[in-house]
Amino acid sequence: MLHLLLTTLVPIIVLIALGTFLRVRGFLAEPFWPGAERLSYYVLLPSLFLHGLATANLDGVPVMGMVVVLMLSTVLGALLLMLYQGAANHDGADFTSVFQGGVRFNNYIGATLAAGIYGSAGIALAAVANAAIVPLVNLLCVLVFARFSARHSSPITVLRAIFANPLIVGCAGGLLLRFSGLGLPAGIEPTVKALGQAALPLGLLCVGAALGGARLGQQVRPLVAASTFKFLVMPLTTWGLCRLLGLGGQAAVVAVLFQALPTASSSYVMARQMGGNAPLMATIIALQTVAGAVTLPLMLSLTLS
Repeated sequence: MLHLLLTTLVPIIVLIALGTFLRVRGFLAEPFWPGAERLSYYVLLPSLFLHGLATANLDGVPVMGMVVVLMLSTVLGALLLMLYQGAANHDGADFTSVFQGGVRFNNYIGATLAAGIYGSAGIALAAVANAAIVPLVNLLCVLVFARFSARHSSPITVLRAIFANPLIVGCAGGLLLRFSGLGLPAGIEPTVKALGQAALPLGLLCVGAALGGARLGQQVRPLVAASTFKFLVMPLTTWGLCRLLGLGGQAAVVAVLFQALPTASSSYVMARQMGGNAPLMATIIALQTVAGAVTLPLMLSLTLS
């Protein structure tokens, strides 16, 4: 288990470190990074979600049980984060990063670990997890940016932010193609898949590049808050709901796994594009990815015991 976890996390850590190195050394012109972030947000990440949701194999998976548990735990986590913000009163831009750090998840790590633990069954379970919470998490994050970022305020602006958000459009398109039975046309599917596969490395390089502007000393409180929700509140809530609602076996393990994952590299791109605290978000991503080597085995041992 530990070997699988390390072989999954190390390439991500290396890509983040490479992004930092390239930025510090000035290997690429400074205007490259904003363009890369925009490409990732508007093209690569929507392609990743569109392809994953449209082509997922869900045969023999307890779909409804997993969907209910994962959606309930996500909504509960979001509500608890909002209650926490009412007491902590973080700066609005800071809270958008805390929120993303608390509820988003790195589905690349999740799918890799699920496949390594359970093989083809794990891939199917990971597909259900993505289908259940990727659209929901993106919707919740857009709403939080609309509420706490200075860029979004009026109801019309909120609706526009939701329906025009490329990540939500990608999720909606993937689900529509799947449940309509249309699927991705054979001539287009390889292109969409290739674009989606480029999202992870480019996004992580951008995260690493942003770390040069982070001021860790001023970010301890939001870092601790985001990681507490990510590594304790979300997985424990999910585990409790699994027991309450009778979801067990492999499905319960994968459900808890996905809610215990470090936050996604796409969190940084969204923070940059929607007016959040992007340096703080980059720091949360980097630290959670490293911390996941310790926290994930602990949470998995809880569900496997």
